Amino acid sequence: MNTQAHVSDDAAARTLGGAKTVLALDLGTTTGWALRGYDGLITSGTVSFKPSRFDGGGMRYLRFQNWLSEMDRLVGPFEAIYFEEVRRHIGTDAAHVFGGLMAVLTAWAELRGVPYQGVPVGTIKKSATGKGNANKAAMIEAARKRGFSPADDNEADAIAILFWAIETGGGFA
Repeated sequence: MNTQAHVSDDAAARTLGGAKTVLALDLGTTTGWALRGYDGLITSGTVSFKPSRFDGGGMRYLRFQNWLSEMDRLVGPFEAIYFEEVRRHIGTDAAHVFGGLMAVLTAWAELRGVPYQGVPVGTIKKSATGKGNANKAAMIEAARKRGFSPADDNEADAIAILFWAIETGGGFA
């Protein structure tokens, strides 16, 4: 898990319509996450929703829902959620997992009145690296340049999503 004090309270109040606790997600079996807390501290990491061999088909989604609720309870309430909006997947299984996680995320956010927004992959990559088709290594390097040590490309993508949201006011700058 990474922790960096990057955003002052004053800057947090000016960005994202004043939203302070913001969650950014790279949805997948290994989900990358980055969080700007109410105090401006940015924390990131990954969490695995890989089912065990004894799990039913819906267990990964129940675990994700419980993880969202626990994060919200511990550091929230979330005032905005941003996630990587993937339009094309290499494999069918990845597409199914992404769709299921996105359905859980959007339903969870709707139920609690938390605004959420998908951010296109190319937008995230261009914001982080200057290239809309940057590879995984370039995304990890971009996170390192910001002072983080991402465990993998999932965490690096979540960090990039969070900084995109902060720097663009959620796409409205």
